[in-house]
Amino acid sequence: MKQEDMKRYEDWKFKMSSYEMALAIIGIDKMTVAPRDGATYRDKRTAFLSGELFSLETDKTMLPILKEIQEDETLDFYLRKEAKLYEDSIMKIVSIPKEEYVEFCNLTDSSYEAWYKAKMTNDYSVFEPYLKKIIDYKKKFYSYRNSDKNIYDQMLDDFEPGMNQEKYDDFFDLIRIRIVPLIQDVTKAKQIDDMFLHQKFSIKKQKKFMEERLLKYLYFNPTWGYQNETEHPFTSWTCENDIRVTTKYLEDDLTSAIFSTIHETGHGWYEHNIDPRFDGTILSNGVSSGMHESQSRFCENYLGRCDAFWKANYPYLKEVFDQELQDVDLQDFIRAINSSAPSLIRTEADELTYPIHILIRYEIEKGLFNGEISVEGLDETWNKMYEKYLGITPDSASNGILQDVHWSDGSFGYFPTYALGSAFAAQFYYQMSKDIDVDGALENDRYIDCINWLKENVQIHGCLYDANTILKKATGKEFDPNFYLDYLAEKYTKLYNLNH
Repeated sequence: MKQEDMKRYEDWKFKMSSYEMALAIIGIDKMTVAPRDGATYRDKRTAFLSGELFSLETDKTMLPILKEIQEDETLDFYLRKEAKLYEDSIMKIVSIPKEEYVEFCNLTDSSYEAWYKAKMTNDYSVFEPYLKKIIDYKKKFYSYRNSDKNIYDQMLDDFEPGMNQEKYDDFFDLIRIRIVPLIQDVTKAKQIDDMFLHQKFSIKKQKKFMEERLLKYLYFNPTWGYQNETEHPFTSWTCENDIRVTTKYLEDDLTSAIFSTIHETGHGWYEHNIDPRFDGTILSNGVSSGMHESQSRFCENYLGRCDAFWKANYPYLKEVFDQELQDVDLQDFIRAINSSAPSLIRTEADELTYPIHILIRYEIEKGLFNGEISVEGLDETWNKMYEKYLGITPDSASNGILQDVHWSDGSFGYFPTYALGSAFAAQFYYQMSKDIDVDGALENDRYIDCINWLKENVQIHGCLYDANTILKKATGKEFDPNFYLDYLAEKYTKLYNLNH
């Protein structure tokens, strides 16, 4: 490997990571504190910067150097894998004209503003024309690849390498077979009272619990992590030691901010714990969206909803809300946060009904890109799907098709990874429970012990291995969705005293 070629490679990576950092910080600012009236000015310049990054990402002159690195067996394995990933990334987008890419970036920035306005005014018609344009752009961009694969299959593979409609159909068929009847049985059973979670809870006091207890318990360290507020919680980062998470406080829902925080810090921990030698490279991200969601869903549900977690934290919460929770004991609280009932909002959904929210989005996306569903009237299609699968109909567009931000930036193919990630998490939880005393760690303020297991077995690898290899390394088994389905069946059969 020529020294000058390696220097050029390192310089190329550094330039890309610099643009990525700038765009990440601008994006965080846009969705948290930036004044809305400045959006048009910012968005045009953000699109320009995205175009400059695109020029670097699609530099064909780098391809021979990437080939050379891959073939040089004297180099470290991770460097050769890194070069392969960069080559694959270039080939996916190199045929897209730069001016069209910049136009698309400008569109997605404008689309976010339209989505936000539509959600705030409960008016889908504000967002609909943007959504249609985004779908048209995505179809055009994927056509440039000249792949013989179905467009939606390519989208699924981009977010979860190796996945396609056939595999997801099999996965969601299992959910239909085992989970839908269980939901029906739970709905018929004696319901758990969770109304006390929906009193008026001072947001000021919620923030007190968050800052003085929960973030510390989660070991979310302000030297490398920062929390802000936004309409739709997300996590972003620039490197291992600059992680930004967000949450949303609701006065009439005590646990919304709590569980979104546990979820988003799960994403944050993943990025923080990736091998630092990968910083600033393509290896420094989670290997797939499903693997990333496995970490956040793991923290939110498998840890955050268990008895031991709240044995440690409920006394603090009850102290902050001494009047509102004075008659609520620990077990009543735990039963309430694990109760299940069909609901409208995905991010607020319980563990049992959650995969159905994802199934609905998956079926809509498939229909949109396979020509079976139209963007026109998509809000009504959405409502019919909720009636079909959950027996409820959204009372507004804001609680229906406008609830999620993902389609505003063209993230089609992402939603299925939420359910897949939940299934990955079940397999990790099974193995972690065999390897360490999970309950003992959580009950004794040692949440970090669970994080360290995830770091050593999952997170440190970044993109070095594919998702199934990581699963096998961590658990000794290939991916098996029955860990997830068995977990849900056992948990809710016991919680609702069902005779299964």
